[in-house]
Amino acid sequence: MFGKVMVANRGEIAIRVFRTLREMGIASVAVYSEVDRDAEFVRHADEAYLVGPGPATESYLKIPALIDVARRSGAEAVHPGYGFLAENAAFARALGEAGIVWIGPPPDAIEAMGSKTRARALMAEAGVPIVPGVTDPVATVEEARGIAEEIGYPVAVKAAAGGGGKGFRVAREPGELESAFQGARGEGERFFADGAVYLERYLPEPRHVEIQIMADARGACVWLGERDCSVQRRHQKLVEETPSPVVSDGLRRRMGEASVRAARAVGYRGAGTLEYLVAGEEFFFLEMNTRIQVEHTVTEMVTGYDLVREQVRVAAGEPLSFAQEDIAPRGHAIECRINAEDAARRFMPSPAPITAYREPAGPGVRVDSGVRAGSVIPEIYDPMVAKLVVWDVDRETARRRMIRALDEYVIEGPVTLIPFHRFLLEQEE
Repeated sequence: MFGKVMVANRGEIAIRVFRTLREMGIASVAVYSEVDRDAEFVRHADEAYLVGPGPATESYLKIPALIDVARRSGAEAVHPGYGFLAENAAFARALGEAGIVWIGPPPDAIEAMGSKTRARALMAEAGVPIVPGVTDPVATVEEARGIAEEIGYPVAVKAAAGGGGKGFRVAREPGELESAFQGARGEGERFFADGAVYLERYLPEPRHVEIQIMADARGACVWLGERDCSVQRRHQKLVEETPSPVVSDGLRRRMGEASVRAARAVGYRGAGTLEYLVAGEEFFFLEMNTRIQVEHTVTEMVTGYDLVREQVRVAAGEPLSFAQEDIAPRGHAIECRINAEDAARRFMPSPAPITAYREPAGPGVRVDSGVRAGSVIPEIYDPMVAKLVVWDVDRETARRRMIRALDEYVIEGPVTLIPFHRFLLEQEE
């Protein structure tokens, strides 16, 4: 097992990983930018090193600086958290070349699943259902018209390298296709330096359901149930829960088995998430996230397993600590992402100092946060303040517990989504 691990991230996910490392008896190393010099996560590590100015491109995304810190600190491995370089195959390879272990999947698996078109082709070969469409990039609007007529409107035009809602456009009728094509291609070029796009049938009212998988280097691969992530804004998740209220036992098993096939198809290792669109008893592959997810917490709440601990164990060459038959999810868990955003202003970020802060507590309540009173939510990073997670025996009691926890949560200074979440959880929909 490792003696020291560096976390190449910030905020609540850095603290989340530090806590598991401490429980495992592993020394921890933080990296921080000038903006984060006094951030709460820095205090949770055994050692902390400055890596650059505030902008992520000059600090958290600067691979040579991160590797330099790992070497100087004596860290044997690096956990990337999520976001930043968590799905960057070049970073994973650079660490390997420096003799440092990457706590994540093999770089080849990251690359295979990072390209939407290549991933669709691989999943089709592995027998994982994909939305009707094409796996090859579409070069022109004229070519797109022919494909759209074949698969039927509405169609989704997607950037091959897209994600997080970027490079995604919908054409509900032929007259909208050219605008959707150019819009998706333009965003692909701007955000991912890749203008390749592909087409697939657009499902108007699907549920967004994902399956958590975990694999070791010894051939074991398991699935740990599903998470429903259908409540989103701008294609980014706000509320996640498990189990999904629309997934039957049979569908759950089919999705889980398909997810294991998908992981095996790319030689996967570590924690990963297969995301699907679900319509009735049908499910279609959407993408794979080759990292720990923000919402891994709800899976931990119902299964009792520490997924970060398993990531570390697997990276150290140890086997998974559980088999498929050991996984028996119990109860219902819900996560609300508490962002510093103003829902009344189209979810505009609300960066500001936190003047008062008090977290909820009590039975079945978990808060993964990276702040305290006096912390500042900076303008230049993601506006997530915390993840509020609750567990109870069933969905209705978990919903009521979440409302109670939201009522207890005090964050003064920035505008947050707490009132929005409270409103949302009281709607019949």
